[in-house]
This record gives sequence, C-alpha cells and structure tokens, in this order.
Amino acid sequence: MKIEKDSDRGRITLRLIGRLQAEHLGGMKKEIEDSKAVFVLCLKEVTLVDVDVIRFLGSCEESGISIVNCSAYIREWINRERQQKD
Repeated sequence: MKIEKDSDRGRITLRLIGRLQAEHLGGMKKEIEDSKAVFVLCLKEVTLVDVDVIRFLGSCEESGISIVNCSAYIREWINRERQQKD
C-alpha cells in the first residue's frame, strides 16, 4: 500500500495505490481527523480491498469526503454495505 498526497488550496487528495487493507486505515483516519482541509480519496490505482476498508470508504462518503476514480466492484460493494446498514 502506498499513499501519495497532493494539496491544492485547502483541498487534499490522497491517491491510494495497491492493496488497501484494514491495517492501513489508522494512519489515514488520523490524517483526516487532524486536518481541517477538504479531502478527496482517489482510488484509481487500488487493486484490492477488504470489508473494513469498504465500510471506512462508505463512512468517508457519509461525512462528505469525495471518492473519485473508484472501480466498479468497489463502488458496488460500498453500495451493498450501505444498503445492509439501512
């Protein structure tokens, strides 16, 4: 897992690369919580996720964080998890 960070006028884009698993979430959560910036998560180069990551991504969207370049299988899984939660 690799994270690249790009900042532009109060907006931070985190480009996530590779396999994203629950063990990687702690650092991202801390960075998001500690910052007043607007975040965007770019998933263009994410190849594999687990259910904890899917739930995290769903909660990010619910809190106003944009998710861009998300593969169809990840988007579908986020939507299924959200429906099960409701």
